[in-house]
Amino acid sequence: MAYDPNNVFAKILRGEMPCIKVYEDDHTLAFMDVMPQTPGHTLVIPKTESENLFDLSPDAAGALIKSTQKVAKAVKKGLNAPGIMIAQLNGPEAGQTVFHIHFHIIPREEGVDMKFHAREMADMDELAALAEKIKAAL
Repeated sequence: MAYDPNNVFAKILRGEMPCIKVYEDDHTLAFMDVMPQTPGHTLVIPKTESENLFDLSPDAAGALIKSTQKVAKAVKKGLNAPGIMIAQLNGPEAGQTVFHIHFHIIPREEGVDMKFHAREMADMDELAALAEKIKAAL
């Protein structure tokens, strides 16, 4: 499958679609997942056109994992999350639904179940409030 420049994350990067930003640098962007599996579910994407891990250059992969680690630490601290799950899916068979490589940072707490992936829209005000807590922890 070739990279689709009209995928939702490419549109976010071009400013054609809104997002609730958590972190941005020259190479990556982190923002709140609008269909979170748990409160605080955050996505980190590279600013390069890469469909999956196998298309990503080593330099872009390094920048992406560095930002993922930085944002994951902020999610954990800012939301007092006892655990953090990091997920990265490659291909539809693995569950990838947006074909622009991205990492999921999902806060986890014992006894709290996750919602199904990409099923239910969150309240935007709640997402914005969670984003502020995460940004404050960066």
